[in-house]
Amino acid sequence: MRKLAAILFRSFLQGLILLSPIALTAALLYSVFDSVDKLVPFVPRGLGFLIIITLVTLIGYLGTRLFVGRWLFDAFGHVLESTPGVKYIYSSIRDIIGSFVGDKKRFNKPVWVCVSRNPDIWRIGFLTQKDMTHLGMEGMVAVYMPHAYAISGWVIITEMVNVKPAKDMTAGEAMKFAVSGGVTTTEDEPRKDQL
Repeated sequence: MRKLAAILFRSFLQGLILLSPIALTAALLYSVFDSVDKLVPFVPRGLGFLIIITLVTLIGYLGTRLFVGRWLFDAFGHVLESTPGVKYIYSSIRDIIGSFVGDKKRFNKPVWVCVSRNPDIWRIGFLTQKDMTHLGMEGMVAVYMPHAYAISGWVIITEMVNVKPAKDMTAGEAMKFAVSGGVTTTEDEPRKDQL
């Protein structure tokens, strides 16, 4: 009887391990869909989501393809940047979003950083400032290092000799590696040097 209970318990845990990523992904997608859909009240379920997606796509098209659209968005952004109090919120959000996507992407140079006196300990990060002279730190660079399993991170200022490019990784692979705590690989097949 104990053997059967152990098999059932192990099978239950294995089922949880297999279903959890699928269930959490589905729950997250449903939550996003539901939140966006509720932005347009008094319409049939699902239509609000389609309206918002269409509207955002149209605004994106007008803002990038048409001179007048780009000028309007730039003018509105200038007004927000000139408004006391609001400018700090707007510029911070704009810079953070721009760091990950868009033409001014900043997290596009993955690097390895030696962060201790031990030359065998390295962390993954993104070179965000190649020259810190404007802050009185000549010969120093800024590196953003994301936390594992979080959307937060921290910035360190270090000498360039402590930084080396992560040549074999794209920015996306480096972010995935850092955020997953190093458990993801950049290759589909197992590496030859794995233990």
